[in-house]
Amino acid sequence: MTRRAGRPAGSVGAGSLCVLVASVLWGTTGSAATFAPAVGPLAIGAVAMGLGGLLQTLVAGRRIAAEAPRLREERSAVLLGGIGVAIYPLAFYSSMRLAGVAVGTVVSIGSAPLASALIERVVDRRRLTRRWMLGAGLGLSGTVLLCLGEAARAHSAPGRGSARETLLGVGLGLLAAFSYALYAWAAHRLISRGVSSGAAMGSVFGLGAVLLVPVLLATGAPLLDSWPNAAVGLYMALVPMFIGYVLFGWGLRHITASTATTLTLLEPAIAAVLAVLVVGERLPPLGWVGIALVVACLAVLTMPSRPAPRTPADGPGPDAGAGAETRMLGTARHPARSGSRRRSGTPGTTEAR
Repeated sequence: MTRRAGRPAGSVGAGSLCVLVASVLWGTTGSAATFAPAVGPLAIGAVAMGLGGLLQTLVAGRRIAAEAPRLREERSAVLLGGIGVAIYPLAFYSSMRLAGVAVGTVVSIGSAPLASALIERVVDRRRLTRRWMLGAGLGLSGTVLLCLGEAARAHSAPGRGSARETLLGVGLGLLAAFSYALYAWAAHRLISRGVSSGAAMGSVFGLGAVLLVPVLLATGAPLLDSWPNAAVGLYMALVPMFIGYVLFGWGLRHITASTATTLTLLEPAIAAVLAVLVVGERLPPLGWVGIALVVACLAVLTMPSRPAPRTPADGPGPDAGAGAETRMLGTARHPARSGSRRRSGTPGTTEAR
């Protein structure tokens, strides 16, 4: 399966914006969950991703039916993505409950770009550029500082969880990061192979929602105990999960999974700020430095760069037609086979998938 590698700069910018807006919505989940303390993390995760996933499937039902043959051909990606969708919310919200909102979010989202890059490197043989590595380094450094600042605050505050709980929360955060990277990669793989973003996200999240139904039935009773609990569940399902992942799917049409997961490093910064403003947590200076580094990461990844001048004698070169995504977002694509490159009047390079 081949597709044209070049993408207009505007489409890359729009894709990045969709992912960033989704990250802002996701950043509200930790603070929102604190308004339903009687609801366990498994129930919160199951209702958020389960109900949100079912809504995506219903909205994209016609597209899923129309593209069923293509989805059957890519059933392994759909299956892996659905498993990732089912694991992610359970691990993510349990991590926040055990290690705190800031630490759980930072570890879960901050580790996702590395997991995504590892998946793309192993499966797709995709190279990563210096710009991506610089941006990821800044973002990960920022998330580490946020984590260290929160850990120091938690250690000095009375009534905090034990070190064992914090360590378990960090471990669950790493599991959440891998599962998040897995379903982001699966959705991007489906989209890059001709499946529409609606059908890709609807099928992946629909399967994940089905897997989450038993968890919701077993743990979701407290959601019906009061209107505030129900309101939190509905908000989590409709706004961050449904709307957020619709935007995320649109973004994946224009940027790679590793770039998208790196851009979502904005989420822990938003979560930390909301923890201060809404929940009443205090963020130490080290945490604010971490937020600044996350912002710097986003600037590095989204700032357009001028392509290097090329003389006619240089020929098309190995990066001809690589498109605005490589220049702007720093995720280099694996070169196509030499036989798939055809010299013509236009540098329309195709990429083997």
